Amino acid sequence: MDIRPPYGYQDVVPLTKQHRVLLPEARKLPVVFRTLNAVPLSYTEFAAACRDYPIAFISSDGGRSFVAMAVLGLESQQNLFVTADDNWDAAMYLPAYVRRYPFCMTRVTVDGKEQPERIACVEKRALHDKGELLYDGKGEPLPAWNERLKLLFEYESDLVRSDDMTRTLSSLGLLETFTMQAVPNEGQPIAMTGLYRVSEQKLAALAPETLKELVQKGMLARVYAHLISLNNFGRLLDRRARATKPASAASTLDRKKLN
Repeated sequence: MDIRPPYGYQDVVPLTKQHRVLLPEARKLPVVFRTLNAVPLSYTEFAAACRDYPIAFISSDGGRSFVAMAVLGLESQQNLFVTADDNWDAAMYLPAYVRRYPFCMTRVTVDGKEQPERIACVEKRALHDKGELLYDGKGEPLPAWNERLKLLFEYESDLVRSDDMTRTLSSLGLLETFTMQAVPNEGQPIAMTGLYRVSEQKLAALAPETLKELVQKGMLARVYAHLISLNNFGRLLDRRARATKPASAASTLDRKKLN
């Protein structure tokens, strides 16, 4: 049996009723997330996340499938939302991908074949004799685990809806590549490649019945949340400027180079 850890996780194992788990504090950021410059975003998170982060799509298979991501930094291994005490900025929305840690739901591969069902797993480094029990002596889930289990199942269901949306957008030919280029007040220009966005021109050219279907499925609202969120690249640059030189004036983003 082979279990592939999700993006950002190190080594996960199936969760058992005997495990003791070190649970992170509410907004305390685990080490594994402090250097991620993007995290996956689920369907219902678009409305909350678009206020704080750029939402972009990425593909790891040459455009055959896509994942919606909340962009956290402008450079590799840069998370601009980590505070000095290793918390997630309290003023910003905390993505469910981070909130569910150290747990996850993942598929297993047996004899080279991926199984359809998902199982609850836990980051191996979070297992510790001094950790918290998740089940009582009768094998019943304790409140702390019930709450997290609910988040896991809701998040996985929401990811299915997100996958359905990206497949729909891709099948309609709406996703296009773009490069984010930023010009700080000081230092070298920054460029992020490998990103996809919805083409507003192609969106406007859709047949009325197709647009109506996107509205009815709730997808069009998320498309507009994504498009509006792209302005947050400028806020990322401002956060980068404050992090590297707090006394410096805010940097600016040349939005003409978002193409």
